[in-house]
Amino acid sequence: MKITRTLTLMGCAVLLNTGCKKFLDINDDPNNPLTVKESLMLSPVEVATASLVTGGTSTNVTAYWMQQLSLNQQAPNLESYYITNVDVNNTWSYSLYTTVFQNLRVMMDQAAAEKRYQYVAIGKTLFAYNLAITTDLWNNIPYSEAFRMPQVTKPKYDSQESVYNVIQQMLDSALYYMDQTPSKVAPGEDDFIYKGDMAQWKKLVYTLKARYALRLSKAPGHTVGKQADDALAALAKGFGGNADNAFVPYPGTGTGSNPWYWNTGEASGGVVLGQSFVDSLKSRQDPRLPVIATKNKAGEYMGRNVNDAPVPDPEMLSAVNSFYAGAGANLYLATYSEALFLKAEATFIKQGAAAAGPIYKAAIAAHMSMLGVQPAAQQTYIASRPALTAANAIQQIISEKFVANFLSPEAYNDWRRTGYPQLKPYTGNTAKGIPRRWPYPAIEELTNPQPDQKATINDRVWWDTNN
Repeated sequence: MKITRTLTLMGCAVLLNTGCKKFLDINDDPNNPLTVKESLMLSPVEVATASLVTGGTSTNVTAYWMQQLSLNQQAPNLESYYITNVDVNNTWSYSLYTTVFQNLRVMMDQAAAEKRYQYVAIGKTLFAYNLAITTDLWNNIPYSEAFRMPQVTKPKYDSQESVYNVIQQMLDSALYYMDQTPSKVAPGEDDFIYKGDMAQWKKLVYTLKARYALRLSKAPGHTVGKQADDALAALAKGFGGNADNAFVPYPGTGTGSNPWYWNTGEASGGVVLGQSFVDSLKSRQDPRLPVIATKNKAGEYMGRNVNDAPVPDPEMLSAVNSFYAGAGANLYLATYSEALFLKAEATFIKQGAAAAGPIYKAAIAAHMSMLGVQPAAQQTYIASRPALTAANAIQQIISEKFVANFLSPEAYNDWRRTGYPQLKPYTGNTAKGIPRRWPYPAIEELTNPQPDQKATINDRVWWDTNN
């Protein structure tokens, strides 16, 4: 795909300006419906998933709460857990339910009618991915009645348990459609993630199935052993190397820049690295530190503590380096290293620490290789890490996975699920610990009032039962 077209499509997904509106609001006039090629819908939705969701406000905020990032501003602010129902309006009503979900449904319905099954398969994969992010932030959400306008104007909220059942069913359905005879009109250059390669998409689907299986390891009505079995079965068909990583590439010009370039750059309002994250890398002499972080003007790596006053000179703090926050950096949706950490955890649950140890080491090495760390430095670091034991395995696995999932929504999900890494929360007078979820949006409370909306940020989602 020519770079100019790439930028146009990215601009549609990210900016949704008037000129691009017809790409995304497909059924603007139901009496005169537009028919838009699937290729013109897929690209913007992939970029929206990366730029507005995985690299958007939701991950930005939870990265503050996980102390990977810090906001060098006076509290109260998002980092100090001051988040309102107005703050989350855009993520819910624009990024997810309109730009992603509604347009994926249009694309899938149209593709199914034309027997363009590969578009259906990709659509279901992306839908499941975004649906998981939505329910992980808000718990119970509209799904079964959410897309039945105008017949249903106030859709009910489905339980998170039922939504997770839908997610796994949707991924299974994606696998079914991937095996159907390809149409002459099939994804190619319009698919930024895998260029229409269904074998690669299959590996992503199986890796996601494993991710979501372990998500429910402590959920009511589920057993950790069964969830581990399900994860291992899926991972056997999942990612096999860094070449399988799922990411959206950015050309690095204009609106085609990686969202973290804007979220953490000079115009971000003071977004820097968190102190606990930087200090943990420094204390372990982790060779990934210079890849992840920049040095301050004194030549040191320095993060900011959420409980400290703003630093007058922001150049005394470390920022996110170009691997993750360069204008042309890739934005990762799922990686081989994550797959190996999932496998290490599931293997520990089923077979113990000795069996999980080599997989855990391979997971660290996979992330280091992705970042370009030299093999000798990898080996030195891995040799310095404690051997896994029955007592420390989950803590060690999740703490290392936390580094590999830098700027990923999965860092927050794993912290809620396992309690690792152990973090010291903001100690302001109104704080009740690190939030366990997002508040429901104001626009939803106004237009679709539901009992679920009484939940606060300190209430837990259904699967979050860790003490």
